Amino acid sequence: MYNPAEDPCDVPTVRGPAPPAPARRPWSIRRTTSIDTSWPEGEGTALHMTGRARDLVTPDANGAACVVGEDSFVADLTPQRQITEIAMEPPRAGAQKLVGARAGSQLRAAIAVAMPLELEQGTPLYLLLDDIAGASLVSIWAWSQWHQKWDLSVTRGPGAAELRRKMEGVCIGFAPDSPVMIGSDNDRIENPRLVEPLDNGADPLAWHIMPPTNGFAGDGPVARRARRIDVHVEDEKVVVSSHFQDSSSRPDGQRMAVHEYLLSATVNRHTMLIETIAADPRVLPFAYCPAATLNIGRMIGKPVGDLRKTVVAELAKAEGCTHLNDMLRSLAEVPQMLASLTAAKTRSG
Repeated sequence: MYNPAEDPCDVPTVRGPAPPAPARRPWSIRRTTSIDTSWPEGEGTALHMTGRARDLVTPDANGAACVVGEDSFVADLTPQRQITEIAMEPPRAGAQKLVGARAGSQLRAAIAVAMPLELEQGTPLYLLLDDIAGASLVSIWAWSQWHQKWDLSVTRGPGAAELRRKMEGVCIGFAPDSPVMIGSDNDRIENPRLVEPLDNGADPLAWHIMPPTNGFAGDGPVARRARRIDVHVEDEKVVVSSHFQDSSSRPDGQRMAVHEYLLSATVNRHTMLIETIAADPRVLPFAYCPAATLNIGRMIGKPVGDLRKTVVAELAKAEGCTHLNDMLRSLAEVPQMLASLTAAKTRSG
């Protein structure tokens, strides 16, 4: 295990919010997803989640972009993150088997049993459903942007030491020897960063249509987990570019991010083995968190389609970052995205 505490100068630093989504390349496919979480009855009550996803193929300069996949869901969860209602569009057989499952590993296992084709086919819906676990867990942070009495800080205030003990070992940021766990003044919680709405760029097709979430005082927060995965082929390499962000609305109408990464990779087109991979930490809670990027080289030489299993085996708990791990796991659908891109190119002649 790499131990940044022994050589803290090697730990990358966060570089601030990512720029707008890059221009779509000719003959590329872009998958975008978002999950918005709100609390219609107020803090501490049931979560209402709306998920949307789209696969968009951009052909050559003379062709119109084409939607080749589009899915959505709405769900209600108890404060303990158990699904009480869920509906999908287009409707899917097996969806109601997810009712009663609690977000986390239990839900991911339930998805595999209830909707195996979504997992096998790497659909946009599967990525959305898989992300319910992380999105529902992180979403509570949104309340920290809405009142001063939010008391879930692990670095200061009443109960901080107890919270740290509960979190110990869950990720590299909470590794037993991390500055956060030992109470070092060198790793206080970072200020989350103000970010622009993801769909504010010049390209109206850069993202799928997302509802406005810039709430104002009295509306309550809306947490958003969003992803972008771009895939194209270049010199027999599959080139992958990905973006991940957890953010929340604020009473003043702005948005604040607490997690954000960029990730790039190349994959051998014939073997589908990962040849290069790198993560760029943009916004993270602690200065120690980016150390997780130094371990992802273990994915080199692994089949990209196996990442959902490989990441869990190689980068579990204090070996990785839960958010970066989810980002890596989401690349398991690259082969299916490539197949959709290839089919679209074939149809075009």
